[in-house]
Order: sequence, then structure tokens, then C-alpha cells
Amino acid sequence: MTLRNQRTLKSAVSVRGIGLHSGVECSVTLRPAEAGNGIVFVRTDLLGRPRIPLRIENVVQRERRTAIALGDADVHTVEHLTASLYALGVDNVDVEIDGAEVPGLDGSSLPYAEVIRGAGRLEQKAPRKCFTLDQPVAVQDGEASIAAYPAAEGLNLSYTLHYPGVVGLGTQCVALALKEETFLSEVAPARTFCLEAEAKALQEMGLGKGANTRNTLVLGPDGVKENTLRFPDEPARHKLLDLLGDLALLGCDLQGRVVATRSGHSENQDLVKKLAARQRELEARGVIQNDTGLDIREILKILPHRYPFLFVDRVIELEGWQRAVGLKSVSFNEPHFQGHWPGQPIMPGVLQIEALAQLAGVLLLRRLQNTGRVAVMVAIDHVKFRRPVVPGDQLRLECETVSLRDRSGKVEGRATVNGELSCQAVMKFMLMDA
Repeated sequence: MTLRNQRTLKSAVSVRGIGLHSGVECSVTLRPAEAGNGIVFVRTDLLGRPRIPLRIENVVQRERRTAIALGDADVHTVEHLTASLYALGVDNVDVEIDGAEVPGLDGSSLPYAEVIRGAGRLEQKAPRKCFTLDQPVAVQDGEASIAAYPAAEGLNLSYTLHYPGVVGLGTQCVALALKEETFLSEVAPARTFCLEAEAKALQEMGLGKGANTRNTLVLGPDGVKENTLRFPDEPARHKLLDLLGDLALLGCDLQGRVVATRSGHSENQDLVKKLAARQRELEARGVIQNDTGLDIREILKILPHRYPFLFVDRVIELEGWQRAVGLKSVSFNEPHFQGHWPGQPIMPGVLQIEALAQLAGVLLLRRLQNTGRVAVMVAIDHVKFRRPVVPGDQLRLECETVSLRDRSGKVEGRATVNGELSCQAVMKFMLMDA
């Protein structure tokens, strides 16, 4: 998948309509947001305008729709809007809503896609995160199943719907490679549907209060009631639309192939949870970079060190000024191995401590008030070495701030190789003007 920069909208845009399930009318305004903001729903009708980021950890279970909540605030039936944002590559936007349910409009994603395109999109100076799936991930619940597989390029989706004996349904299968044009012509117009036999039961459950035969395909014994299909397999296409809206919960572009059979929102969300867990595992191992990570170019902007005395290759995780995790790959080509036990090369312990000290410097110097300063080590306590580090090893460096004042800091650091402790130390620094 070609890496791209993040995008937001050029201008704000609003829609108003009835919620498919609640039957309550409300307004939605999409506003441009800065890079890194993500998609955040803002309940403007509640005290304090609570914000609910579109993340898998904020999902709450609701029948036949996707809902997110944080604290006492929730928003549901978000999937038609989030499918359009995902497919059109809009990564940062505040979704201001004055009610609990996103309007259903005509029951598809097309109205949202049209207003997003009308607002225009603006590229931002920050890369969009992409997760390239490295191994299969699957979910099964009875006859429903959904699996994601590695793919050479892009996001490929397929959905198989199976309603034996139901006129207008039966078995339908749709597959496509996700592109903006394909989404707009083949997926976005597909409307939500339900069986006529289910309608009464759904309304007794408090669902479908805003649904009618204009915004919902109602399938009876003789086919679609009071409406006409936009596609022969429109229900399957709408299920694929719902799937795409749920994949937006991952918060990044996914490179892979997703194959779903009879799955609904619950199975889709379980798959996203597994994908997110795999992503976190790879980030923890340094295989892919965390959102808060730094590559070597960003490290060079913070640290004054240069070759051959720079010992942090990558920062894979940062938690404010409290914690940092970095990597140092140990190569025989480094100058110190030529004179330090060349017959049996071992990385000098003092350089392991130096690597920890440099990561601590990244942690301390990220504070705005420390811009232009350098972190000079003035004391080292509780130093211990537990195992030799040799060429081919990868040092995982972890630093945690113990105390931080205006001109000084204390950091505890530890280095491991394959989970085995190699060294540890408590380091004290003076923050001096460069």
C-alpha cells in the first residue's frame, strides 16, 4: 500500500436527518481537525461537549449497529458515516452531533460521501499510519465468520450473504479492491435492509423507529416492498459497507484481504480487536512503529549525538515525558568492535549505558521548555550488567522518568535482549543550555 499523508476537510459541512433506530432528528457537522486528531464525535447537546474518539476500545454493544461511548456520552449507528470517511481518506475530523444517533438519510453511505467530496479534502504534513497484516486473523461465531489475510497491496474485501429461501436475498457474494471510485459507484449507494418478518420484532425492541420503505429495503415474500433495488445484490453490498465502517475503528489504513461470511457488526468488531492486538504486539517488538514513535530523522532533531556515537536507532513508544521505549541494533561493523575483544566481540557495558542515557535524553528534551538544551549526565547509580551483548543482538531500551525539575531530571533505564535483562541503571541529568 502506497504510504500517504493524513487528510482533513477543507471546510465544515453539515447534514440533518432522522436516526434509523431512534427516529429522532438531529444534525451532524463535520469540521476540519489537526493532524493526529483522528475521527472524534462531539456531543454538542451534552454538558461539556464530551468527545468520543472513534476507537475499537470505545465500542459498546448495540443491536444491529455500531456504537461508541466514553463516560456517559455515546453515539450510535456511526458505520455509514465512518465507511465514507475511511474510503475517501479523511483521517482527522470532529463530528459534532446534537443527538445520540447519526442520521440514516437514505439508508446508505452515498449522501455522506457526497457532502465530504463537496467540502474538499486537505493534505496535512503528517504521515497516515498503515498496518500491513503479516499473518491471518480470524473470528467465527456459529455460521458467521470473518478472516483477514496478508495481501501484497491495498485493502481487498469480500462478503457472502446467505438467506436461503428469502426472495431477493438467497446467496449473494460481492468482492472488490477498495478504491475511492469503486466505493462511490459500487458500495456507497447500497442501502440497509431488513426482512418484513423481522420489522415488528425490531420495533418492539425499540429499533427501527425511523426506518421506512424509502430509507430501508424491506424484503417481504414477494421481494422488495415499495422500492427498487439499486443493485441485484444490494443487501450484500450494504453488508460490505457496514464492514468497511467497522474497519475504520482500527484507526489506520489496513493492507490485507478481509473475507466475511454472514458476519455482522459483532463479528466485524471482534476482528478489529484482534487486528489491533496484533498491531500492538508488532509495535512492542519494534517491527512496526507506534503512533508516538520516532524514526532516526526525528531522533536527530532532538539529540546532538552523531555517528559514530549515536546509539538509538528508533523510538517505538513514547508516553508523554514519563516513559520511552527504543531500539538499538548491534552490528559488528560498529567502530568499537575493532578494538574491544575483536576475537570475541562484546558490546562494552559503558556503551549500553550510553544508549540508555541517549533514550533518556529523548524523553527529557521533548518538553517544549527544554528546546535548545542538552541533557548532561551527572551521576549513575545502581548499575548492573546481567548478560553479554554481541553483534546480531537487538537491545530493547526502556526509560522511565523518576523525577523531573526545571533544570534536572532522574531516569531509570533498563536494556533487554529477547526479553532477558542485559543492564540497568538510574541516571541523573542536568539540563543545560546548548
